Amino acid sequence: MTLAVVLASFRTRFSFAMVTKHRIRATALQRGYPEDYAMTIFRQHDIRRKIKELAIGTRPGLRLLVGTLCGACNVTLITLCFSAAPARAEPILGIEASVTAVDIPGASAIAQVGTFLSGPPIPLGQCTLPHPIPTSFGDFIKPGAVLDPKRILVGSRSNFGAPLADGVGSEGSFLSIDPSQSDSQSDQPLVIKSDFAQSGDQASTLGGAVQMFSANSPHWLNGFYNPSATTASYTGVSNPLGLSNNNAFGRIWPANAPFGDTGVGSSSILDPTGLPLKGAPNSLIGGVYVGSLTNRDVVATPQQRQVIPGALSKGAVGTALLGPSPDGTCKAVFAVVTADGAIVQEHTLKGLDGLAHAGTVRPILGRSWGPLNQDIEPRFGVIMNPYTQAPIVRQLFVSEPFNNTIAVINLVVTGADGNQVFKMDSVTRINSPSLNLPVDLAPVQRDAGNPNWASNSTLDQDSDFYVANRGNSTIVHMKQDGTEVAVRRVTLNDIPLADGTLNGIATSTDGTTIYVTAAGPGQIGFVLALPAF
Repeated sequence: MTLAVVLASFRTRFSFAMVTKHRIRATALQRGYPEDYAMTIFRQHDIRRKIKELAIGTRPGLRLLVGTLCGACNVTLITLCFSAAPARAEPILGIEASVTAVDIPGASAIAQVGTFLSGPPIPLGQCTLPHPIPTSFGDFIKPGAVLDPKRILVGSRSNFGAPLADGVGSEGSFLSIDPSQSDSQSDQPLVIKSDFAQSGDQASTLGGAVQMFSANSPHWLNGFYNPSATTASYTGVSNPLGLSNNNAFGRIWPANAPFGDTGVGSSSILDPTGLPLKGAPNSLIGGVYVGSLTNRDVVATPQQRQVIPGALSKGAVGTALLGPSPDGTCKAVFAVVTADGAIVQEHTLKGLDGLAHAGTVRPILGRSWGPLNQDIEPRFGVIMNPYTQAPIVRQLFVSEPFNNTIAVINLVVTGADGNQVFKMDSVTRINSPSLNLPVDLAPVQRDAGNPNWASNSTLDQDSDFYVANRGNSTIVHMKQDGTEVAVRRVTLNDIPLADGTLNGIATSTDGTTIYVTAAGPGQIGFVLALPAF
């Protein structure tokens, strides 16, 4: 029996889907259930058993699981599906989540915005930050604004009604969501309308609780501020699968697979307006890197060869800030991992160089989460550790979902004076029986204060990290050496979240809250909040 059949049977035989609490109550009463029985639907074993029997029968080996959706008209409070439950020697403790927002198709990369520092960073000499966000975009970081530090940015494969930019990839957007605005008193999440952004700009809905940050729509073309850029016709977001916020001395950096994992990838630098970088250090780059169009040998002035060969030749599926360039320019450099397992580095002034060859990370090229989730792109989780011992200057931790491992990539500096870049030194791997399709990583404590590399993707000194397992919807708390601290299974109303559901993870800047995305077939996509552990 397929999930589609189960859901169809469920809707036909017990019509809870796409209804409000009132309609749930009315339907339950019509079928002879007491009123209090209907309104505490998740908390009473008998009703769960009856729903299970009605939806999928009493087939052995099937487990009742929960997702949260929204219908076209009213709130969907529950959706039931199932999966085979693998045996485990010791049960995994549950961790109860609350639903923050629903109806985010393909919900993927997620990060709390965090506080942008005013700089200037002084890593290698006297560096200045000409346009820090706090002084140049003060209105955008005020309480309730699109980059309010407490809000979360969430990637989606939908434009939410914004017109699609012509010929530069599939739909995709980042939403800015106020997680405090979900209605905890009535147990209602934020229900996001599928067309709320049809105006094509930074539209908002639900009283500003949900705002469009940026999408693959003509309003956000790189050419708006950078008409001579080699990527002028591209936007900064299209099927976004990675996100790293340069809270230290920069901007928002998404990573995208606009043409799927087999097509060229893109990566961008976005101002708080959602537009690619205004006043970019290199006018040929502007704020968008695509394929080989923004390689060092194409955009650098004076013209020069790449220090290490590389390109965004496949979909960009993960990214992390590396910090200021080691070449003394103090310009930001980001690592981007592509679906073929290669890693590139992007310099805001000199363009793109390679960093590690294809296959360094176990590839996800051509892989999928299975027949029911063909429209959910696999992705890598990427975090960076700057607190290393010489000669290692950085470490990247990259999840390898289909290998059930985490690659630990040690970086050193190479290149002639004035053109130094990061280079891979060695790779080791973390193996653990608790890894089950590890889709994303997040610091337990993110570095929020260092002016060189503060970011949602940067580990604070000696911080552990979390692993989001898509395979069994668990979260692993792990030390940097791979030692398991704890494992928790995400639950909603004491019922485990569906296997094959988790799709992203982030931590709040204060380290008290974990945010996760979950995504499934069709329009299924939502955000959950749960306590740190």
